[in-house]
Amino acid sequence: MDTLHIALSVIEVLACLFLIVTVLLQEGTSQGLSGTISGGAETFFGSKKGHGMQSTLNRVTGVVAVIFVVVAVALNLL
Repeated sequence: MDTLHIALSVIEVLACLFLIVTVLLQEGTSQGLSGTISGGAETFFGSKKGHGMQSTLNRVTGVVAVIFVVVAVALNLL
């Protein structure tokens, strides 16, 4: 195996682990039937849930997911 393949494999494993951790740290969007009924009103009337830690986790998850897919495609092409 050449050095590039090993480096991409290490990046892929680290991205995979980091993606798992960031997904597990995120909160659920609703909590059963009562969350569905009352959660719609909070979202509609401008709840501040999108700010702070959850917003940062959403962005980080998206970036890591893109890195994961790009590295997976690169490894497949090698």
